[in-house]
Amino acid sequence: MRVWNYTIFAVVLAVLFFTGPVFAQQQMYGGSDGFVQNFDNGGVDWQSGRVTAKGLGAPPANAANMAQARAMAVRAATVVARRNLLEIIKGVQIDSQTIVRNYMVENDVVESRVRGFLQNSQILDTAYMSDGSVEVTVGIALRGGFADVVLPQSMPFKPAPPMAPATATPEMPAPMPEATGAAYTGLLVDARGLSARPAMSPKILDENGMEVYGSASVSREYAIQQGMAGYAKDTEKAARNPRIAANPFTVKATAVKGKSNTDFVIGANEANMLRDLAKTQNFMEKCKVMIVLD
Repeated sequence: MRVWNYTIFAVVLAVLFFTGPVFAQQQMYGGSDGFVQNFDNGGVDWQSGRVTAKGLGAPPANAANMAQARAMAVRAATVVARRNLLEIIKGVQIDSQTIVRNYMVENDVVESRVRGFLQNSQILDTAYMSDGSVEVTVGIALRGGFADVVLPQSMPFKPAPPMAPATATPEMPAPMPEATGAAYTGLLVDARGLSARPAMSPKILDENGMEVYGSASVSREYAIQQGMAGYAKDTEKAARNPRIAANPFTVKATAVKGKSNTDFVIGANEANMLRDLAKTQNFMEKCKVMIVLD
């Protein structure tokens, strides 16, 4: 019986050993359903809105003991990982014209605040190698405070709805105009086959180049906290994503525009339908948008 118990214990340990790294990677990248841009030392998951980077550190030869050697290796690996994270962040597309690096060069305050976020980036994983070296993985969210820094103040956003005074007498809200057709829970844009790229502030345009969806369609607060859009690589899984489920309006992009291929063109009929829906339904205003890329 003891032999059998030891065998089971050994099997469990083996399963944890081989599946643990996979689980950690899924935690870092928000699962396997998102659209991930991979780089040599990390990646950007455009569904979860997280950027991660790895760094390797070696123990110094003159360390007093093993504990000090490991600690110094972790510190060195963290420095390298955050340096790699900065390089990945600099290449993140803000819109079709601008990457984070451009905005940092133009604005010293932005550069300082971005570096501050990176210096406080979260340590997601620490792996100890057999040769004494250490690999550290760090990450930062593209949304929230970071987005507030890198989304230019000059970018046009829809004004936030005014807050009612606390002392005001409650009134019955005015009835919304009756919606035409089905009530949609989000927008799903199929942009496969167009060599499109993700961005923090994408646009959806009609065939005449007029904006159907973009920063002017949402409040800045929604764009900062939710992100303008989530990105995926599978249409069926994207349609089930909580961001837009359970009844998304689906449209096929016919072309891409912009210097970096981050803006999407849709047909005239679909564009007109979305404009009509925006009058009575608020899924675009709340950034409930998913875009599927190759």
